[in-house]
Amino acid sequence: MSSAEYLQGACVWHGVEMRENQRWVKQFPPAVLAEIDAAVGRTGNTAWHDLTRENFPLPSADAFFDDVRAELENGSGMVKIRGLDVSCYDPEQLRRIWYALGRHLGTPMFQNRRGELMREIRDEGAGVGAKLYGSTVDASGKEFLSSGARTLSPGELRFHTDRCDVVGLLCVRQASEGGVSKLASSATIYNEMLRRRPDLHALLCKPIPRSRFGEEAGGQYVAYDLPVFGVRDGKLTSHFSLTYIENAQLLPGVRKLSDDEHEAIRLLLQLAQEHCFEMRFAPGDIQLLNNHVIYHGRTAFKDDASTGQDRMLMRLWLSVPDSRALPEDHAILWGDVSGGMPRGGIAQPATPHMN
Repeated sequence: MSSAEYLQGACVWHGVEMRENQRWVKQFPPAVLAEIDAAVGRTGNTAWHDLTRENFPLPSADAFFDDVRAELENGSGMVKIRGLDVSCYDPEQLRRIWYALGRHLGTPMFQNRRGELMREIRDEGAGVGAKLYGSTVDASGKEFLSSGARTLSPGELRFHTDRCDVVGLLCVRQASEGGVSKLASSATIYNEMLRRRPDLHALLCKPIPRSRFGEEAGGQYVAYDLPVFGVRDGKLTSHFSLTYIENAQLLPGVRKLSDDEHEAIRLLLQLAQEHCFEMRFAPGDIQLLNNHVIYHGRTAFKDDASTGQDRMLMRLWLSVPDSRALPEDHAILWGDVSGGMPRGGIAQPATPHMN
């Protein structure tokens, strides 16, 4: 029998509750929208990646962003912000706005080993994602795409977390069909698994082999062990992406999962589906998710460029100043596990490995 305790707090929720009580949906105050518009006009000669809180000032936004961060860290773990009219800005202006908003919320982190701080998420066409992020073959000889490659296709994305405290998505355009965001509380799944199958829950609190396929390259960092569930000071962190677990099973010298561990992972995905809810972006919507307590996925989508309905989101990975402390064994993935410190993201080839 597991000795784990049930998690408490606003991060424990069910999908029906989130549909009915949209405490997580916030509207940009008019004063903040006016300041965004003024700042983007003043920074026309500044590259988006050179923007800071100081050269893109939003003096009326402090209380608003404090409220957003509080909901992310101590509330439901997710926020949708409405009110930005993306039709008023050209693509470069939108990059400046989105990156500057990220700087006001936290610190943008590298999303891949090419050093990208912002990534456009859309259907890049057959083969592009595999070329950028890598592919291999599975035991049957079928192509196996990295997690990064899958995001650049129109296919379904399974429930997963990203390698940062908070992932932010700005919707610029939506697909003609599909592309629905699926969100589930990993804290609820933790509790439900503990209630239904404490034996399987205990297995996910122990190290599970992962790969860094499509992330950092080389040597001793190709594979590592990390629990799916970790708790410190009563707060959960759950890092989960089945792609990295599956790929690790293809690598020589990596421990093979037991039948019970496979069953535990299947139950996790089943519970995520049971307790999730679906949300479709509209252009201008901003979605922010605390990866420690939220699993996210996506339904497949179909574009229609002739009508301007070709799905494109701008993504930021953020380290936030009020982030939770993590268990010590999570340093292998996160680097610094103390609360409020810059962490996560992908280590860069030109710099010492941080994880």
